[in-house]
Amino acid sequence: MITNVSLVTVYVDDIDEAKAFYTGKLGFVVKDDITLSPEFRWCTVFQADHPELELALRVPGPPLDQESADSIRRIMAKGSMHGFGIATDNCRKTFDELVAKGVEYLQEPADRPYGVEAVLRDNSGNWLVLVESKPYTPEDFS
Repeated sequence: MITNVSLVTVYVDDIDEAKAFYTGKLGFVVKDDITLSPEFRWCTVFQADHPELELALRVPGPPLDQESADSIRRIMAKGSMHGFGIATDNCRKTFDELVAKGVEYLQEPADRPYGVEAVLRDNSGNWLVLVESKPYTPEDFS
């Protein structure tokens, strides 16, 4: 039986710089940082209150073939690589704190039918959607 999602890959330009961003600016914790070969490094971080979900910080490369890795690099270079959502209990306050730490933003906090949302970007161009959720129904989107 599947119990939960435990690992999500986040492609980054540089593992050391990404690790510094996720730990220093977002407050994540390093779980693993292991060089398995000259071409492959396994580095994972997690949010301190949720160690069951790790982010694998990966530079596009092996085991991907060259064409696939190059495609991911092109999307990252455009600044349009998807990322993930980050839950917060106060979107505006968390947004202000992260921007004060130098986190780039694409969208300031805005009210949405599902809560308050802001869009940030990590240092590799991945979008990070910061959301303070609230209860909603399908009718709220009319």
